[in-house]
Amino acid sequence: MTLDAAPCREDVALPPSDILINRLDDATTHRPQPKTPVAFQPSLGSTVYGPAAHPTGFAALADEWNGLLARSRFDTLFLTHEWQTTWWHQLGEGDLWIVAFRQPESGRLVGIAPLYRLLHKAGLWAGSHVLHLVGCTEVSDYLDLIIEAGQEEAVYENLCHWLHSADAPAWDVLDLCNLPEASLSYRTLPQIVRGAGYRVDVTQEDVAPFIPLPARYDDYLSERVEKKQRHEIRRKQRRAEREAVAGFYVVGPEHDLKQEVDDFIALQQASRPDKEAFMTPEMQRFFLYAARRMLDAGYLRLTFLTLNGIKAATYFSFEYKGHLLLYNSGYDTGEFAHLSPGWVLLAYLIQHSIADGLKVFDFLQGDEEYKYRFGSQDNKVMRTVIYNQ
Repeated sequence: MTLDAAPCREDVALPPSDILINRLDDATTHRPQPKTPVAFQPSLGSTVYGPAAHPTGFAALADEWNGLLARSRFDTLFLTHEWQTTWWHQLGEGDLWIVAFRQPESGRLVGIAPLYRLLHKAGLWAGSHVLHLVGCTEVSDYLDLIIEAGQEEAVYENLCHWLHSADAPAWDVLDLCNLPEASLSYRTLPQIVRGAGYRVDVTQEDVAPFIPLPARYDDYLSERVEKKQRHEIRRKQRRAEREAVAGFYVVGPEHDLKQEVDDFIALQQASRPDKEAFMTPEMQRFFLYAARRMLDAGYLRLTFLTLNGIKAATYFSFEYKGHLLLYNSGYDTGEFAHLSPGWVLLAYLIQHSIADGLKVFDFLQGDEEYKYRFGSQDNKVMRTVIYNQ
């Protein structure tokens, strides 16, 4: 497909049709745990922030959260304190369970398990109490336990100990979705929990195409893009610039953010019927709230292509530690459709990212054809599911 049929976030893999879920009122109710003895003894100190905790885990760990993330194996925007709290406050349901692991002598934070518990009413896990990662699965492309690099095995063992203890809530399934390829939570963790008597399934959930960016745009075109496609990108850019007055801008603090987000949503909904269905009132509120939080944090890259002064295409993206994360899109399907505005804006955005010195252009989840036409390669996205049986 061309960029003008670029995906919206509903293309991210979702769990089975188990969306009908209720908040648990029995958050402290426990079920019998597995009979198999757990060999691991706690080597780390742990603090459990359950649904009744005050302050919450998010509040208690706010000053340390992003510092730990920076020391982890995979530092991503979707695990930042800003994103995790945004997702939870806007889309979270059920009971929040955050477990912090510390070195006993120094008290240094080495691990966070940001979890929430839901009782699934339908789908594959109907009737089951499921522990999910905060952000799982909708609209968060990369998730994981947050662990200081080199401390993974210790944190996994202590997590296993907690899951088996009376401090944990009743649970039937632990679902670790959207794990990046660099994660050890689909490699090392399954070995540990199997040793404790749990059943584990590990599957590849999706791919996340990305482009390693060189120092120059011309180098990107010559090194990453096939000759025919390179010609097509340049042809469409030239045509748009020839037949209209083309402009490109990034939304900043000087703009009316609500109006800009409203314009993004209008283009997103106009792009395709499935995009319009995805952008429910709840999701519109999430995008506006996320835009405000990410702009304040310096991560938001909401961009527009204008043709003759009219907004013709948009990308809702993030910039995080040298990575451009292409999150959602919208484009004109009327007056300017023949100028392929989405395609043109993507070329401008890649060019702008290179000029800003970014190292990676990440298309996030989904194997749509247009991503590969622009020279991307795949990262795997994995899932680890642990059964308490």
